Amino acid sequence: MTQTVSKTSRGDQFQGDREEFQMSPRRKTALVAGVLYLLTFVSIPTLILYGPVKGANYILGPGPDTAVIVGGILEIIVALAGIGTAVALFPVLKRQNEGVALGFVGSRVLEAATIFAGVVFLLSVVTLRQAGVGAAGLVTAQALVAMYNRTFLVGQSLMPVVNALLLGSLLYQSRLVPRVLPLLGFVGATLLVAGDGAVIFGLTPQHGAVGVVAFPIAIWEFSLGVYLVVKGFRPSAITALYSRPAGVDNGSLVPVAAAR
Repeated sequence: MTQTVSKTSRGDQFQGDREEFQMSPRRKTALVAGVLYLLTFVSIPTLILYGPVKGANYILGPGPDTAVIVGGILEIIVALAGIGTAVALFPVLKRQNEGVALGFVGSRVLEAATIFAGVVFLLSVVTLRQAGVGAAGLVTAQALVAMYNRTFLVGQSLMPVVNALLLGSLLYQSRLVPRVLPLLGFVGATLLVAGDGAVIFGLTPQHGAVGVVAFPIAIWEFSLGVYLVVKGFRPSAITALYSRPAGVDNGSLVPVAAAR
């Protein structure tokens, strides 16, 4: 009898230790989303890799093609990772506001679509060069590069503004992360949309001042990724979100007594 009780106690202790070290579903969600956010920064080398293909006479030269192809692969990874961040966060964010959370998924998908389109444009330049079209394809190649630049402006420069406003508002209201992080996103979005507007109206070159004003929003996304990986969601915020119906904003809740 004593041995049976001892075995049961050890079994309960082992079960308790295992549960203690198990990662909760919400912690896994934060970890996955954080890793995907950090993965969206793998395309930074394209600033160098795409240098040759954007040259005015690239199509007339010997290449290189490998750098462009590698850059395209990195951008595809970024596009898929971007969608992944929204999909991973959706089950939690919808508890705050399902409509806005769904909008964030949609904006990420749209951003990814523009990234894919940009990759297609530059790979088409490579295809023309490999086909040996020579000077006859010079205007077409330059047009494809111009289309990539404008697609980049809309997809990878303007869409992050929309992403920051949608996700930032959800995180700010829910307090899933410290409010300083979404506030940084709001500041970055304001600066970036101002820079994009200046480019659209021809007040500054696309790769000039916009690169500087894009820095704050890059810090916001990187900081968010690091925080989600290291800390995860704030437990008090998770408790508050899951103690009320999904998709119901705290600000929209009206006490029944007051309504009467």
